[in-house]
Amino acid sequence: MTSQARRLERVAVAQAPSARPDRAEVEQAIRTMIRWAGDDPARDGLRETPDRVARAFEEYFSGYALDPTEILQKTFEEIEGYDEMIVLRGVRFESHCEHHMAPIVGRAWVAYIPQGRVVGISKLARVVDVYAKRLQIQEKMTAQIANTINDVLRPEGVGVIIKATHHCMTTRGAHKPGTDLVTSRMLGVFRDNALTRQELLGLANSDD
Repeated sequence: MTSQARRLERVAVAQAPSARPDRAEVEQAIRTMIRWAGDDPARDGLRETPDRVARAFEEYFSGYALDPTEILQKTFEEIEGYDEMIVLRGVRFESHCEHHMAPIVGRAWVAYIPQGRVVGISKLARVVDVYAKRLQIQEKMTAQIANTINDVLRPEGVGVIIKATHHCMTTRGAHKPGTDLVTSRMLGVFRDNALTRQELLGLANSDD
């Protein structure tokens, strides 16, 4: 095999998606991290920690196994012509920063103006959770929630506002507790109509 062929093979391997590790590999990696931190994973207080952390990670990142578009499939059309804003306010979520795997804790305001059909309000909260239960940055998560609702429901407009505290900034690095990040995604009439957008922003700010 030529050096060029070997180089291309290495590139192909590096670019190929890796197989999902099994539970034993995950727990061993956690033991390695404990040793790297300077402690002994075999001592009594840490002996069951790898199993506990693996189970916690299964919960933290359960969103990868769910399809948010399926959550929104069941809709209701008997709405008597209702065409005003629908807002689910202050949906609490916990996520994790994809840069440091540190917690992101916040709330989401999800709004849409229906066009002939609505969806159960719990489904909006579940869409927030699906994207939150993945490694994230807040900006992408905000866009994902809004884009999914817009693509599936085809409403007159969608507005999503997220306010969250990032532990990668408050408990490490810059060490700035008491700060939060606010992001928004406005589509359809929420983008085009300043009064509609302002109404949603007012509803979100009134909860502070």
